[in-house]
Amino acid sequence: MKRNLLAGFFIALVCGPPGAEGGRLVQTAPQSNDTLVFTAAEYYEAVTGFHPIVRQARLLSDEARREVMQARGAFDPKLFTDYSKKQFGGTLYYEKWQTGLSVPILPGGVDLKITHDQAGGRYVNPEDRLINIPGLTTVGVSVPVGQGLLIDARRNALRQAQLAVDLAEADRIKLINKTLFDAAKTYWDWFLAHQQFRLIDNGLGLAETRFRALRERALLGDAAFIDTTEAFITVQDRQVQREQAVTLLQNSRLRLSAFLWNADNQPIDLPDQVVPQAAMVGFTDAAVLEALLGRAAEQHPELTKLQTKSRQLAVEERFRRSLLQPQINLNAGLISGIPVFGAAGNEPPYYGFMASNHKVGLDVVFPLFLRKERGKLQQIRIKANQLSLERQQVSRDIVVDVRAAWNDLKALERQLTVQEQTVRNQQRLVQAEQQKFSIGESSLFLVNSRESKLIDLQLKWEELKSKYQKTLADLYYRAGTVL
Repeated sequence: MKRNLLAGFFIALVCGPPGAEGGRLVQTAPQSNDTLVFTAAEYYEAVTGFHPIVRQARLLSDEARREVMQARGAFDPKLFTDYSKKQFGGTLYYEKWQTGLSVPILPGGVDLKITHDQAGGRYVNPEDRLINIPGLTTVGVSVPVGQGLLIDARRNALRQAQLAVDLAEADRIKLINKTLFDAAKTYWDWFLAHQQFRLIDNGLGLAETRFRALRERALLGDAAFIDTTEAFITVQDRQVQREQAVTLLQNSRLRLSAFLWNADNQPIDLPDQVVPQAAMVGFTDAAVLEALLGRAAEQHPELTKLQTKSRQLAVEERFRRSLLQPQINLNAGLISGIPVFGAAGNEPPYYGFMASNHKVGLDVVFPLFLRKERGKLQQIRIKANQLSLERQQVSRDIVVDVRAAWNDLKALERQLTVQEQTVRNQQRLVQAEQQKFSIGESSLFLVNSRESKLIDLQLKWEELKSKYQKTLADLYYRAGTVL
């Protein structure tokens, strides 16, 4: 009886944590008719929602956003103060105090600066000496006229951090896709182990029934006792196969349970009642391949990472080109000797903010050979060329991998069609041989041979179904997405 994922998890929680009574994996296949079908879609949903690696992947983008926050810190306004005083032998040599606010303006690399200076003392620098005023207030800007006007180190770091968010997002998708791909392979390995156990267990039941029937007939004189020996050997052989199938099923359930976690980060054991879904095998249309190739060209994590790295190098190249320009910083500000806060004193009006009260400065620096800057710029361009070539090769490899997986998928579809027909034909042979044996026209050896061959063909059929589902998952994974 099929139930939803929540019901399955509820049973898992009721069964208890690993090691608790009732929480162990089954030693045989589920014998209860009240089974829970844990579908692949429900399983993928559980892995996506609670698996630690998936949760860890989600943190990559958050970490990158924190890097952006740190880069934005270079544009935070800053309050500052600088106080110095010298007194010796009863004489105040100087006392200087400067406080201010510096505000970087992001778009143009301009810094707005507001300062208030006070200075006094017998030997204070004449440049800083204030006469009949308590202090000077300056409102000015620092503008990079040459190098740093369009881009500087701060804006370069910020843009690099913003692009790193895209890199982290690509890594997140890649890690989640890899986890889900591994989970898909594990699920279909569990499906195959379950089907192998089911077929071998059914074969053992048939062999035991035949042995009991032959034993009754031998006791009545209708069959040779040597046939019961042969029938019992078949039972023993299938018992050994069943034990091997039990071990495979147990291990596959353990590997599957490794992907199951609850919301409290606690591992969940697969409940005894849970069985996998039947393998849905269909025929994929060529339009699916074209859609996957188009999606891979636009959204494949590897290509996204290379594209983002190319954009980062473009920003870095732009910054390095700006370093070839001379450093020309223009500093200009208006000065006021009238207190900004509080009551005005006896200061004359021409001490206020006006064009004639100003400070102007110009700083020019230009290396003569620019060997460091030119070398770094050439290195960035070489890296950009390398990245472009790598992107071409990766793009080609992705197309090849997707088409190869597609070819494998189509080959498996043809094999499944033939194998299904082979199983049906073998079933007819087994039925015919059993009918001939019931009327004494065949031997037990032929019946066992036909039946063993049927079980082998059925096992191969289930193996092809499992391989088909894993190849389908591989096709989507190669395209950079999931089912």
